[in-house]
Amino acid sequence: MRIRRVVTTRAGGRSKPPFDSFNLGDHVGDDPEAVAANRRRLARELGLAEDRLMWMEQVHGRTVAIVDGTEEGPAEATDALVTTRPGVALVALVADCVPVLLGDPEAGVVAAVHAGRVGARVGVVPAALEAMRSVGARPDRIEALLGPAICGECYEVPKPMADDVEKHLPGSACRSRKGTPALDLRAGLWRQLADLGVGRIGVDPRCTMEDETLFSHRRSAPTGRIAAVTWMEQ
Repeated sequence: MRIRRVVTTRAGGRSKPPFDSFNLGDHVGDDPEAVAANRRRLARELGLAEDRLMWMEQVHGRTVAIVDGTEEGPAEATDALVTTRPGVALVALVADCVPVLLGDPEAGVVAAVHAGRVGARVGVVPAALEAMRSVGARPDRIEALLGPAICGECYEVPKPMADDVEKHLPGSACRSRKGTPALDLRAGLWRQLADLGVGRIGVDPRCTMEDETLFSHRRSAPTGRIAAVTWMEQ
């Protein structure tokens, strides 16, 4: 099974400032017609029917939904999607949080995870891996991509917060460019995935705060959302 992974940028859409222009989030205050047009373009560019894109009502939790493409509307109060159906594309929306795309090509299972500070802390990625395992995936065969997110040098947080996240997600606490307490969620998630036996882990090094081709809530709220998408082709 061939697994596809795509990460969008903010260019090429219909949204007007401050959501310019390829905003795919329908919960940020953007014109709904512009968001709908952007989502139609995303499906078209991926070569998929619009109703084959599965969205989430992301709430920074650890709930996982297993979907087959017949569901109507976004998965409610969900931060990870899993499917075994080829041609069903799973979408995670981010603007500083970490999008995690997972796939076991041998078993034919993929997942898309929205892992912000809270979700990463409470274990949304291990929950997604467990759901994948329940439908036939094996961690040693899973390939993971940690997508664009705010980097540790930019993600300043209070020290008690950094300490708390480090307790639950070891490897995430770091120092910012200013030398203050900070978090590198991708580093913590990389270590978590490795500890859980995931065979191959890739990292998109782009920082959403630094790279103005991407949306960043911390840099310029209100703002739009980029999408990390994964699906299987037969």
